[in-house]
Amino acid sequence: MFKSKRYLLAILPFLLLVIGYELVPILMIVIRSFQPQGHFGFTLEHYQAIFQKRLYQQAVINSIIIAVISSVIGIIIAFFGAKAANDSNSKWRNFFINILNMTSNFAGIPLAFAFIILLGNMGVLVLVGKAVGITSLENFNVYSYKGLLLTYIYFQIPLATLLLIPIFDGLRKEWKEAVLLLGGNSFIYWTKVAIPAILPSILATISVLFSNAIAAYSTAYALLANNYSLLPIRISEQFVGDLVQRKEFGSALAVVLMLTMIISTMINNYFIKRSRGGASL
Repeated sequence: MFKSKRYLLAILPFLLLVIGYELVPILMIVIRSFQPQGHFGFTLEHYQAIFQKRLYQQAVINSIIIAVISSVIGIIIAFFGAKAANDSNSKWRNFFINILNMTSNFAGIPLAFAFIILLGNMGVLVLVGKAVGITSLENFNVYSYKGLLLTYIYFQIPLATLLLIPIFDGLRKEWKEAVLLLGGNSFIYWTKVAIPAILPSILATISVLFSNAIAAYSTAYALLANNYSLLPIRISEQFVGDLVQRKEFGSALAVVLMLTMIISTMINNYFIKRSRGGASL
């Protein structure tokens, strides 16, 4: 009995941190989102404004679109990168993982600044494109949706690759040998055996990438400021406005963002369960 109580005492600081810095703030945001502007009460006008006003509708749609596209492209590129890392020897694999660890932490304002240096109006690659005659580089506008999407894809790839590398360890060589002995080839092995086996892990990684992208703020703000409507940027506007701060409305936007992430996770978990059920059959 005393040992069990000791374990409870050891975990108590962690529980206090979770309650004080996660659960309580989330609860306060939810409560504040239903309060009228500037005083106590109950109202749904903040949520009505979010889904009725074009500005906030577009913010939600843009955030979902850029999160989905960057997650899908990121997972495809990361799949081949993780496979290459798995097929290489331990020396090159460790070197590759070290590079991924560094690049996965290179995000936010430094990442936006790096893309401005490379692809800004007088960026290095833009000047090279003008000198060589590469039109796609010469006319590339990093301060646009395409530029923003490119930065999102960039910080998605290292994270996705790090998450995918361990799943290839679960693929047994005997499976491929069995397919080849039965008259199959590599294409059949990957489409009928390998990918179905690791599909739940791939879907779980997509869920992480989606949440990572839809909540990203600093990179988008440093690159485009308020020129492109995204949900995290619209949330920040309500709390740091120079003239008027609308914390209640910002809390409603934050709740919408959290619900979007929860719904995407639930959808992802549904497909994970289906894929596992199909694999078990």
